[in-house]
Parts: sequence; structure tokens; C-alpha cells
Amino acid sequence: MKMPPSFARFLPVAERILARQRLPALLLAVARKSGKRGGRKSFKDNLQLLQALCLAWWRGEYRAISGKALLVAVAGLAYFLSPIDLIPDFILGVGLLDDVAVLAWIMRTWDHELEAFSRWREQQPAARRSQLERLPQEDEIRARSGRDPM
Repeated sequence: MKMPPSFARFLPVAERILARQRLPALLLAVARKSGKRGGRKSFKDNLQLLQALCLAWWRGEYRAISGKALLVAVAGLAYFLSPIDLIPDFILGVGLLDDVAVLAWIMRTWDHELEAFSRWREQQPAARRSQLERLPQEDEIRARSGRDPM
């Protein structure tokens, strides 16, 4: 399946986020935006899966993902966060349609990688899974990156 046309410009953004160790800031912003939005359960579940994958990767707990798949996951989260994409989010009723389409493309294209992560996550004890999916606090971000989180 072909990459959504407006999505390609988010790949360099994702590269910069990863290179500058800004993944925690992205994840916190995505969590804030997704918490404010309604939406279908499957959309939120897929968004949470990408967030959990990125969190586990950032914490060094899960590295069995290709660099390209990680880049696409981060770009997908950046796309969701951007208010100016193919259909601007402020257009009520349809503003999230392109976000849903991009997320669906990611889920289909990288299904094998995301399914492997889901299996790995399900094998973790509940307490560990809860810890892995907890959003990072400022002190954890500083300790892991040596920089200010925001």
C-alpha cells in the first residue's frame, strides 16, 4: 500500500525528534491531545500501541524493531499532533479523518512489527507492563537524556 501523500514530510521531522532526543516531549504532547479528543476506540487503541512501542524503545526495554518502522511510528505520532496536515484538525467533524487514514496505513504496513511488539508486551507481567506504558516524568527524562524535557 502506498504511503499517504501528506505523510512523507513528517519522516524528516521524526528523524529530528529521535536525533535530538525529543521523543518524550512528543509522547507527552500526544497523550495530552488524545486525552482531549473523542474518537473511535480502535483509533485510540492504535495510537496507544504506537505510544507504548515508542516508550518501550526509549526506555531501552524493546529494541526488536527496525529503524524504519520506528521512524514511521514516530512520524505517525508527529502527524497526529500536527494541527496543519492534509485536513486541519480544527475543521470539526472531519479534521481527524486524515489522521485516521495515516494511522490505518501505519498499522497495515507495519503490522508484523507492531504485532511482534504486542506479543512481547502481553508476555510482560501486569506490573511491568504498567510501568513500561507510564508516561515519563521530568526526572526520568533528564536522567535518560541529560537534557531538559521540554
